[in-house]
Amino acid sequence: MDIDKMISVLKNVAQVKVVVFGDYALDKYLYIDPEHDEPSAETGETAYQVHRTSLSAGVGGTITNNLRTLGAQVVCIGLVGDDGQGYELLRCLRETGADVSHMVSCDVLCTCTYMKPMRRGTDGIYREMNRFDFRSFIQRPIEVQREMMRQLESVLDWADGVIITDQFYQRNMGSVTDWLREQLSKLAAERKDKIFYADSRSFANEYRNIIVKCNDIEFFAMTGGPKPDTGKLNAIVERGERLYRSGGIPLFVTCGKAGIVVFDRTAELVPAFKVDGEIDIVGAGDAANAGIFLGLALGLTAAEAALLACCVSSITIQQLGMTGTASMRQVTERLASRR
Repeated sequence: MDIDKMISVLKNVAQVKVVVFGDYALDKYLYIDPEHDEPSAETGETAYQVHRTSLSAGVGGTITNNLRTLGAQVVCIGLVGDDGQGYELLRCLRETGADVSHMVSCDVLCTCTYMKPMRRGTDGIYREMNRFDFRSFIQRPIEVQREMMRQLESVLDWADGVIITDQFYQRNMGSVTDWLREQLSKLAAERKDKIFYADSRSFANEYRNIIVKCNDIEFFAMTGGPKPDTGKLNAIVERGERLYRSGGIPLFVTCGKAGIVVFDRTAELVPAFKVDGEIDIVGAGDAANAGIFLGLALGLTAAEAALLACCVSSITIQQLGMTGTASMRQVTERLASRR
C-alpha cells in the first residue's frame, strides 16, 4: 500500500461530511478507590465510594468522537429519552462540535446509558467492574422510526454518506429496527452517490446495498456456526467470499490482533498494528468504523481504508479506563511507521 498517498489524502479530512445514524448511549464512568471503601450502616455490605466521574457519548457517540477528533464534519441522528441522561448525552455530543439538531427525542424511552464502575488496582490502574445498563426493552414507536428516516433524508444531500450503528442483539429493541433496515436498504439502492456503511452486531446479513462491518464472532454467528478453534481466517475467507458474491458490496470483518479481512473483488487480510503493553478494547470497533468510513470517503481502496481503521483503533486501545480517540498527528505518525 502507498502509505505516503494515504497520509497525503488525510489532509482533506475536514471536507468529509458524515451522518452517524442509529444507536447512541451515554457512557458514565464511576472511579472508585478501594482505600475509601466503608461498610454500609444499613446492610453491612461494602459501600464503594465514588470520588470522580466522567461522561462521554458512546456507541454512535464514540464514532462521532473519533470522526470529530480527526476533523470530519458530523450530523448525529439517534434516539434520546426525555431525561437527564439524554441531556448529558446531547451535551457530550455538542462538545465534540457535532450537529445534534437532528436527534430524535422520545418520552416513552429512557436514554441508553452504560454506567461503568472503575476500581483502582494495586498497580494504580482503574479497571471496569460489572456494568449497569439503562435500556428500554420496548419496541420503538413507528412514528419515532419514521421521524429518524425523515431526519436522514433531510440531510443526505449534504453528506458524503451514512454510518449506521446497530448495537443491540435483541430484535427491534434498539434504535435501528427491522423497518428501518428495510428503509435504509431501499434508500441506499436509490442513492448510489452516497456511502452507506453499517456496523451491526446481530443483523449484518439483513442489510442490502450497504457496506457492512462486523467482528469475527458476529460474522460466524451471522453465517451459521460458532467460531472455529483453528483455521479461523481460512473459514472467514471461505464464508465471506460466498457472502460477498451474493451482494457484491464490500465487507469488513475485524479479527482483533490479527487485523481486518476485507472482501472487495478479492479477500485480503490487512494486518493490525502491533501494540505493546496493557490495552482496553472498549470502543475499538467504533474507532475502526470511523477509520474505514473516512478512508472510503477520501477515495482510498477498501484495503487502505481497513489499514487506516487498524491504525486508529491501535491508538485508542492504548488509552486505559476510557473510550479513547486518536488525533490526526498520532494517526499520521503511526501510519508512517508502516512504510
